[in-house]
Amino acid sequence: MKYLTEFRNGEIAQRMAREIAAIATRPWKIMEVCGGQTHSIIKNGIDQMLPVGIEMIHGPGCPVCVTPLELIDKALAIAAQPGVIFCSFGDMLRVPGTDADLFQIKGAGGDVRVVYSPLDAVELAAKNPDKQVVFFGVGFETTAPANAMSVHVAKRRGLKNFSLLVSHVLVPPAISAILESPGNKVQAFLLAGHVCSVMGYWEYPPLAAKYGVPLVVTGFEPLDLLDGIRRAVIQLEAGRHEVENAYERIVTYDGNQPAQKLLAEVFEVTDRAWRGIGVIPKSGWRLAPAYRDFDAEERFQIQGIHTQESALCRAGDVLRGAIKPAECSAFGKECTPRHPLGATMVSSEGACAAYFNYGRFLSAEELAGAGSALSGAAHG
Repeated sequence: MKYLTEFRNGEIAQRMAREIAAIATRPWKIMEVCGGQTHSIIKNGIDQMLPVGIEMIHGPGCPVCVTPLELIDKALAIAAQPGVIFCSFGDMLRVPGTDADLFQIKGAGGDVRVVYSPLDAVELAAKNPDKQVVFFGVGFETTAPANAMSVHVAKRRGLKNFSLLVSHVLVPPAISAILESPGNKVQAFLLAGHVCSVMGYWEYPPLAAKYGVPLVVTGFEPLDLLDGIRRAVIQLEAGRHEVENAYERIVTYDGNQPAQKLLAEVFEVTDRAWRGIGVIPKSGWRLAPAYRDFDAEERFQIQGIHTQESALCRAGDVLRGAIKPAECSAFGKECTPRHPLGATMVSSEGACAAYFNYGRFLSAEELAGAGSALSGAAHG
């Protein structure tokens, strides 16, 4: 409970916002890498507290959002096969593929299960030797150690019916891709604290030096984010480009060394496609040769996948920070959380879902009307 109050103090937040306003002498554009940070920023109105000219650009740091459509379609094809128990975290079940999602596969008779840990899927494999159990391993560096451990344990236990459908992406190459993209507007980054709790931040000083951008390791509570923004603005105003750790209660420079050792054993770096962005070189992990027998893509050899993104959806532009969600013509109309066109509206960390859930596409009059309607419904 300590951090629920200590880092959500409204009076301190206002004071920090005034401090940022006093420091800033010109416009700056700062990207928060993580979708969890995006939701905290929008939910708490942090972007609206900032002085005019300090703009938050929402980055691609939502693992559900950047999982490529082709891999979603492969997951659907595997999950629909008889004799397969397909396991995933719950946020992947509604992500739209070309023609369906995992909920629809489940509704059609597929054995699709929500688990709380990849090790739960390993246990399912041990208890169901006549079934092929597949876990959908999605995420940035944060979730990778648990997924790596699942394969490590399955190999140690000699389980031949467990496999991992891997879609792991890495933050540093994504930052490079954003900074090198045509029309890039980002001048500083807030780094995701949970990623750095695993990986540390030793990978980032070369990026800060190469591109001349400040990088600040930041948490997720309102005061964490305002402190990260304040530090980034101080650096920008001074013409500095360093890596700062504003999340010292969780993150160290070296990170979790045992976890990194396991990752190096189980995975190897590979080129990876990002949904809405394209292929970023050396931006992901795949299973290393010693664990390749547990690769679901190789085990099931799904062929003939032809993907088709929605012509209306501009999730790729949102993920690159080129537009805000409400600038998409389908936002809040053809595309809603109930009927999403893209993963950024489905995911609990997606920028489009954040804007929709917190009314960022409504005028002040519409917000007031929505509030009255909700109040009437509550008392009706």
